[in-house]
Amino acid sequence: MLIIGAKGYAREVLELVVKQVEFENIAFYDDVNVDESGFLYDTFPVLHTVEDARTFFQSGDSRYILGVGGPKNRYHLYNKFQLIGGNLVSIIASSAEIGTFGVNIETGVHIMQGTIITNDVKIGFGSLINLNCTIGHDANIGKFCELSPGVHISGRVTIGNYSVIGSGAVVIPDIKIGANSIIGAGSVVTKNLPDNSLAVGVPAQIIRQYDPFVE
Repeated sequence: MLIIGAKGYAREVLELVVKQVEFENIAFYDDVNVDESGFLYDTFPVLHTVEDARTFFQSGDSRYILGVGGPKNRYHLYNKFQLIGGNLVSIIASSAEIGTFGVNIETGVHIMQGTIITNDVKIGFGSLINLNCTIGHDANIGKFCELSPGVHISGRVTIGNYSVIGSGAVVIPDIKIGANSIIGAGSVVTKNLPDNSLAVGVPAQIIRQYDPFVE
């Protein structure tokens, strides 16, 4: 399995991967920090070129995981590695508690340690649910969203595609957050927010509007 990225978050992901994959089948990819040593932790090879990644996939294991944050960054990397034969997969921590009924977790999702997901929850393609998050019943998390550590999503909440919820933020029940939006760390969202919004505070207030994200 290839972990895309070789720095902070990718190294957190490694802890989950080593529990599911043989050590000799794990490698990292980093074309940004090209000075990274040949082996991470003196064990896992670090690849630096697309051709190296293609060769890795062709060797018999085409699986990869996005070990980087940022919805748009993850989306672009997904497209890049699909084109060279990669097969995006999900990674779910064994310590995560996931409801038995009505839960739909799509491909490429990360669910990190300590997270609790109740019943009747949908988590969209490529999304990242970080450490110690909670997601209540009937919540719908869009594709390539990012829930930072300690986020609490109440029941019947909808979060649009490519949105980021900052660390420790709380979203109360029945709220809809539009696509390509950012909620600041520690904020409490008490009213619906449109697409392309940056909202912060308690209660969260819109302080900026972004241009729409074009896929």
